[in-house]
Amino acid sequence: MDTLHACPPTPTRPTPPPDASPDDLAAAPGPTAAATPAVDVPALAALLDGRYADVRRLVREGLVEHAGVLEEAETLPYPEYRERVKDIVVGLASTGQTGMGFPEEYGGGADLGASIAAFETLGFGDLSVLVKVGVQFGLFGGAILQLGTRRHHDAYLERLVRGELLGCFAMTETGHGSNVQALGTTATYDPETQEFVVDTGSPEATKDYIGNAARHAELAVVFAQLVVSGEQHGVHAFVVPLREGGRVLPGITIEDDGLKMGLNGVDNGRIRFDGVRVPRTALLNEFADVTEDGRYVSEIENPNRRFFTMLGTLVQGRVCVGAAGLSAAKVALTIAVEYGLRRRQFDAGRGEEAGTEELLLDYGLHQRRLLPLLAETYALHFAQEVLTEQLHDVFSGVTTDEASRRRLESRAAGTKALATWHATRTIQECREACGGAGYLSVNRFAALKADTDVFTTFEGDNHVLLQLVAKGLLTDYASDFEDLDQLGMVRFVAGMAVETVLERTAAHKLLERIRDVLGGDDWDQDAGLFDPEYHLAMFRFREEHTLGGVARRLKRGVDDGLAPGEVFSRVQDHVISAARAHVDRLVLEAFVDKVASLPEGDLRDALNVLCDLYALSTIEADRAWFMEHGRLSSQRSKAISREVGELCRRVRPVAGELVRAFGVPREVLRAPGLLSWGDD
Repeated sequence: MDTLHACPPTPTRPTPPPDASPDDLAAAPGPTAAATPAVDVPALAALLDGRYADVRRLVREGLVEHAGVLEEAETLPYPEYRERVKDIVVGLASTGQTGMGFPEEYGGGADLGASIAAFETLGFGDLSVLVKVGVQFGLFGGAILQLGTRRHHDAYLERLVRGELLGCFAMTETGHGSNVQALGTTATYDPETQEFVVDTGSPEATKDYIGNAARHAELAVVFAQLVVSGEQHGVHAFVVPLREGGRVLPGITIEDDGLKMGLNGVDNGRIRFDGVRVPRTALLNEFADVTEDGRYVSEIENPNRRFFTMLGTLVQGRVCVGAAGLSAAKVALTIAVEYGLRRRQFDAGRGEEAGTEELLLDYGLHQRRLLPLLAETYALHFAQEVLTEQLHDVFSGVTTDEASRRRLESRAAGTKALATWHATRTIQECREACGGAGYLSVNRFAALKADTDVFTTFEGDNHVLLQLVAKGLLTDYASDFEDLDQLGMVRFVAGMAVETVLERTAAHKLLERIRDVLGGDDWDQDAGLFDPEYHLAMFRFREEHTLGGVARRLKRGVDDGLAPGEVFSRVQDHVISAARAHVDRLVLEAFVDKVASLPEGDLRDALNVLCDLYALSTIEADRAWFMEHGRLSSQRSKAISREVGELCRRVRPVAGELVRAFGVPREVLRAPGLLSWGDD
């Protein structure tokens, strides 16, 4: 749908003219009490749970059943905690909730969307359990399903789905993380025995930080450089046995990574291979194979495209990590908002209430700290919903074109980055908003902070992922995947006329469309502050202007004779800014579209207020950029700040309902006596 006409503006006070004086602004009438819409918690919860409400209910029941692990994480020695986590994961597998994305013939549910909904909901509980599930069924199982063929599926999937066969995903090395193409582990084909010989080679090629490796994995999907007849064919994946009967097999050395900042229920380890032989059929051969006589064959001739096609099949990992980060943020907000609705501090000094202390959430600053984060959490929730639908369409075959697949990979990368950064920021702010109580382990913030911190690194460093997003935008997803790296992106842009690059970003078309919709060159001064068309226009202008600036800088640097690496280094911060602006716009569009899809009524009105709060608080946070680029006057900037405060006051009466609709089970919040509804 046309999101420039998605939904009506929120009813509130009229927006003063841009040239209004400070006195005029101060005298503007405030909203009436009726401006705060009621929230039907069950209706909102049903909206958030969406089509997979039954799946989420099943997972919530499991969370309640195993809620004791949250305390055991703090009291058990970490070897025993690991065993407890493993037992829970195996138990969850027996209920079917961890295998929903696998084919029915192997005991799965054949529904990738249901699998992601289950994983997202599991993020309300112990995050070591979540990550162990992700390693076992998402990474290890997903690699066998997506990269393997029938022989691998028949050999492993049924036992894997039941939790009887545990494995790990051995990609990252001590010397190489994001740069997977440069991995040092080798798998050399021996035609005489029809085996691959897997070798680590150097200490830098040690597989490191591998979940499930230190104690529990029997098999590993190992990513290694394939060598056939002395020729390297790039990174491929192999199934390599690690243990038999609990004993590490000959030629394999496994070390424990030891204690970490968090997630100590997951047994991360290091793996080295010394001449380990596996049969020819160990190669996961969906995209390439080696014949018995030692010929390398693949339907994808370009080796770089082949490599990124293989990695693209694992995009669901990024979708899941972003979803899990959002769940952790929802837990933190539920605790902090409910605490703010119960805890009192300082004399209110207001009429009949004089002499009593004020609720924390009645303070404007407390609202400012928490409620924009709540609005952003809702925005990211709906953006994640759109992403999951796109993932389902691509992997179910509803959408088959290559451009859609690349856009999915880009959106997954960008959403994961913003969602996990948001989780880190939200958990910290919520901890501080709970004062000393927030510092107690029983209130979960210690675990939430420690366990989610690595989410910004899981499935790709966030800054690297945003570079992938920017590359797709600059090339309109038209270049080959070998242009993914920074030097390739510079060369691609440098080889085109800058006007052509800017044409790809469609900046001029955007401005023409904005003028048509909002009227004239002064659209940013004349539009109402609560008009979603204005919000979207501001987000789009920032995105397109920033992206055009990156293109110009790249072109200028190459024209000045600088080496491509130096050019990229100089504009890298602009690259990241352009990618973030793009994902911000996608998030806002998802929120606006969701509101527009709802029938008239209180639920739509409530979400519209949150959407306004997300849009205006985002503009406010980057108002320096908008003012520098002539899109925001100082008076309008002040008006936006005032209205963000007003929106927070409108959200305040329903803040409790908004967090309860997340559906975080009371049992996993622990310490229910801290919560306003805990004494009911």
